[in-house]
Amino acid sequence: MIQARDFVDRALARRFDSYAGVPCSFLTPLINRVIGDARTGYVSAANEGDAVAMAAGAWIGGRRGVALMQNSGLGNALNPLTSLVHTFRIPVLVICTHRGAPGVADEPQHALMGRITDTLLETMAVPSARFPDEPDAIAGVLDDVDQRFGKREPAALVLERGCCAPYPLAAAEPAPRAATAAVEGRGHVLAAGQRSPRQALLETVVEIGAAPRTVVVATTGYTGRELYALADRPNHLYMVGSMGCASSLALGLARARPDLRVVVADGDGALLMRMGNLATIGAYGPANLLHVVLDNEVHDSTGAQATVSAQTDFAGIAAACGYRRVLRTDAVDELREFCTGPARAAGPHFAHVKIAPGTRAGLPRPHLAPPDALDRFVDHTGGSR
Repeated sequence: MIQARDFVDRALARRFDSYAGVPCSFLTPLINRVIGDARTGYVSAANEGDAVAMAAGAWIGGRRGVALMQNSGLGNALNPLTSLVHTFRIPVLVICTHRGAPGVADEPQHALMGRITDTLLETMAVPSARFPDEPDAIAGVLDDVDQRFGKREPAALVLERGCCAPYPLAAAEPAPRAATAAVEGRGHVLAAGQRSPRQALLETVVEIGAAPRTVVVATTGYTGRELYALADRPNHLYMVGSMGCASSLALGLARARPDLRVVVADGDGALLMRMGNLATIGAYGPANLLHVVLDNEVHDSTGAQATVSAQTDFAGIAAACGYRRVLRTDAVDELREFCTGPARAAGPHFAHVKIAPGTRAGLPRPHLAPPDALDRFVDHTGGSR
């Protein structure tokens, strides 16, 4: 058994200072230590996949990220581990518990995952080792993690019951709740066939992204491809895969790099997939985050099957979650004014813009492989290596 501070202190010496996760009783000492340590940042994620994406965003921003989860949460984390971390070669450290370990009595819902945890990590190409249960083992385990990070590979540490001695949760004053923002804009007044195409709104995003110290993260599908077609710039990151994770990656990046303005070009289908991250962004309130949702009410790149966004008030939800300014519109000029006008205050900001379905013909794909596109982005921003 080790003290949680022994691991956290030694990990800090190796620049692991950005944590995001979902609690498990096995993780309680470690999470309590991280929350109570002023040198570390901890985000309580809505789900384990968001925690992985936040850790990835932190690495892009120059900090080493750790995603904490119960092994049952590996199911939630599978998509970003395989289509974000693997695809872009982003090193993250996953610390997951081993509930339902063979031969250890546990709740019935953990039995299957307990048997397959190691196999699942191996299948996802995430090298794993046991979380150290003796102080003398910590350095060697972290040496191995360092080697993985040097190769731009993820690493997982599987934490068994009783590895860490109990550690109390520090008393803390509840964070003041941000006042619910009044939703700005004329609303959604145009029929679908009268709305502007995605390209017209992305031209505004390109304009915003041209400002100094600004970066743009575009969700997967046609949004990223249209952004690339309009203007391929080093400060653009086109997410391919990891649907729904653009905003959580951007949150990790925004927290790691408060000197940058981080603009997220999101879609209705992607946002619906991981809408819990709206609450996380609102609660942690990164002042440098602008979240633009381009809503055409369909999954455009797969044949225009309808989403449920026609019945969903994203702007109202974002306001209730604590975004500081919120826009509801279908007008290009209102989006431009919201993003660039003199009234722009500290964020996070959210714009819900209705657009027409469809995309331009012959839409190209980014010419750079995802790791190369990320390298260019990181070099531009002066982030991790």
